Amino acid sequence: MRTKRTTIICCLTAFLLAIGIALFHSAETNEMNGDDAANVVAASGSQTGTTEGKEGKKRGNRFARALKSPFRAIGRVFGGGKKDGKLERLSERDVERFESTGLLRVQDARSGEEDKSNDEGGGTARDHLERGRALLAKDRLSEAITQLSRAAAIDPRLKEAHNLLGVAYDRKGLTERAKNSYGDALDHAPDDVETLNNLGYSLYLSGNYRRAVDRLKRAARLAPQDERVLNNLALAQFRLGKYDDALRNFTKANGELTGHLNIAALFARGGQNSEAIREYEAARRLQPNSNLVLRRLVDLYKHTGRDAEAESTRLALASVPNDMTARRN
Repeated sequence: MRTKRTTIICCLTAFLLAIGIALFHSAETNEMNGDDAANVVAASGSQTGTTEGKEGKKRGNRFARALKSPFRAIGRVFGGGKKDGKLERLSERDVERFESTGLLRVQDARSGEEDKSNDEGGGTARDHLERGRALLAKDRLSEAITQLSRAAAIDPRLKEAHNLLGVAYDRKGLTERAKNSYGDALDHAPDDVETLNNLGYSLYLSGNYRRAVDRLKRAARLAPQDERVLNNLALAQFRLGKYDDALRNFTKANGELTGHLNIAALFARGGQNSEAIREYEAARRLQPNSNLVLRRLVDLYKHTGRDAEAESTRLALASVPNDMTARRN
């Protein structure tokens, strides 16, 4: 009996470890969720990605959220992405159904008091837009697409509906539909910075870096102080090997110190250790007592066989108070 119990415990432990690895992979790489370079930059506090308008919110780190709710996360993995018994995966047929009419009633597992409230009040394009925006902020993507599609059907010139549809489609992995929606928004508002940024980031995520740079440069000309636009532009430029341009835009967005930290982290992520060391050394000149910078330099010096520099940097690190971290300037 004891042997059987031990076997069960071992199996459960291995199972949970496997799930943890899968969730970590989802959070930290672009193989399963998001983009690893954007995650690296976002870790410094730099804004990246799409924006959803006045009610948008940061999506946060999925691995951290999974650790806070491990059993819910495991349930989602083995439930195939279900919520309340309904699949969240959106098929092309579903999308065609959403777009076929602006007044289609969609029944799903969430149809109840909350969905009834969505049908109360006016049925104008703006009403559906605001409902869709709120649903998108809650990651209720299928319902958001329903509402935003209704808004766009009632008022095809409502660029906010098309833009937010693009964001929702992107999150569903329907990149072509996302690009079409962003294009519809730009047809009616060609200089809308939010849409240009969202389209540029969508192109970046799909690997179309040159077109991403074109859209994001246009957005940056219209909004030269927009941090998110500049960071997205820098990410795309880095992918194209335009490192000086990327550093310049990271610096414009976040300050000189964070600019060097971002570019250094991207170099280190790609195994370009000499370039990473150069940028961390530049950051160290700006903030000599940063725990973060000194730790990264110690690791990189060791990794590249520069043992004397690693030791001197380790001694410098040992003399720094633990709460000294790199600050944005």
